[in-house]
Amino acid sequence: MGNINTLLTQYAERYETEDFLPADPSWFMHQVEGKANKETTAFIASCLSYGNRKQFMPKIQSILDFAGNNVHEWVACGTFTKNIPDDDNRCFYRLYTYHTMHSLLAALQQMITEYGSIGNYIEANATDGFTAVKAITDYFASKNIETIIPKNTTSACKRVCMFLRWMVRDNSPVDLGLWSSFIDKRTLIIPMDTHVLQEANRLGLIDSKTASMSAARKLTTRLAKIFPDDPLKGDFALFGYGVNH
Repeated sequence: MGNINTLLTQYAERYETEDFLPADPSWFMHQVEGKANKETTAFIASCLSYGNRKQFMPKIQSILDFAGNNVHEWVACGTFTKNIPDDDNRCFYRLYTYHTMHSLLAALQQMITEYGSIGNYIEANATDGFTAVKAITDYFASKNIETIIPKNTTSACKRVCMFLRWMVRDNSPVDLGLWSSFIDKRTLIIPMDTHVLQEANRLGLIDSKTASMSAARKLTTRLAKIFPDDPLKGDFALFGYGVNH
């Protein structure tokens, strides 16, 4: 396993750079100003980050365009209703209709109205990476938002875990570290999809058949042996491995 550990350490160093950003949805949160605005932009970007990047990257950009780059205010003030009407069942992106996107944004608006920001909600309702995932799934499940946010933590909750990585990991050219004072990055859970699962199995890091929360936590525990202070450095390492093998 020593060789794999060395290999993954090298890939993490090579791929966690500013050059990673332009082709990744994390790019968008770097294009806006203000903590709450970065949080809200990142959250919506994470929600739309599935499928083909060439399709979802322009869709995320359309949100920034609608909002004039102030996504937080666009949601908080309800301006989103002009661009994304509730009574519209046209496709917004893949499985998301305008109606489902409107419902998500309306629920997010309620969170912001009550807590002031997504970060304030997490700080009040979570103590570590897993309880932060649960706080997000619980909140949106209580608003009957299921298509976009998983209703519980049984699945790997890949996009929620990715959003938390962006918000919590500090000292990174990619991740923002806005929540590093109240969530320890060592408690984050790797964003796992089928591709990450396949790479992890191929490397012998884990032996799991489905991308579940259980498998994601097992992989994170294994990555913590390589990156004890920052297990999600392994996310960049596995990305690099996937690109090169």
